[in-house]
Amino acid sequence: MTQPIPVASQLAVNVLDAHSLLAAFGVLGVAAVMFAETGLLIGFFLPGDSLLFTAGLLCTGSAEGSLHLSLGPLLVAAAAGALAGAQCGYLLGRKAGGALLARSRSRRLHEGVKHAEELLERYGYAKAIVLARFVPVVRTVLNPMAGALEVPVRTFTLWQVVGGLLWSVGLTLAGYALGSSIPNVDHYLLPLVALIVAVSLLPLVAEVYRGRRAARSTEERG
Repeated sequence: MTQPIPVASQLAVNVLDAHSLLAAFGVLGVAAVMFAETGLLIGFFLPGDSLLFTAGLLCTGSAEGSLHLSLGPLLVAAAAGALAGAQCGYLLGRKAGGALLARSRSRRLHEGVKHAEELLERYGYAKAIVLARFVPVVRTVLNPMAGALEVPVRTFTLWQVVGGLLWSVGLTLAGYALGSSIPNVDHYLLPLVALIVAVSLLPLVAEVYRGRRAARSTEERG
């Protein structure tokens, strides 16, 4: 079970650091971050991938220190936050349209919007909604965009559940599996988190490369 955390530690939490979030709020923090990152545009900067992986690792008890989490409650919290957040983002987008995105001045967020649009156009609703879960920022903006574009509720709900479970449960179990098989794996936590972030960006990099290649081919033909 998660160990009790002093109030002072909660006040000193670093929202950009997965271990700090988990030490302060435990599995409830995981649910809150999953909800904010996938349902609220202001949550695009939160460390979703690294948080899930680190939380799974801390369930094994192989990491040094007093912080240990229970796998069952963690999986429920991660999945519930991710699924509820995406559905909330969709409903907000359906009601407010593109106004929410237009008001933001964040360049990173607007880049995410562009890539989300490309995913929807290239792959269609189902594949784009699933793939977006694994791309930082894009998983934040695609949900309200799907609502604004009036993607059918049934279609969105079905595929956001599929993608949400693959992402939240999959990354958590990956951290758990690695922590169970490698002693003192927490010693390598920072490089592992960096690797996870890099891997999560691969779909986005691949899409950018394909887009530029397609544009170059069109220019050559013209």
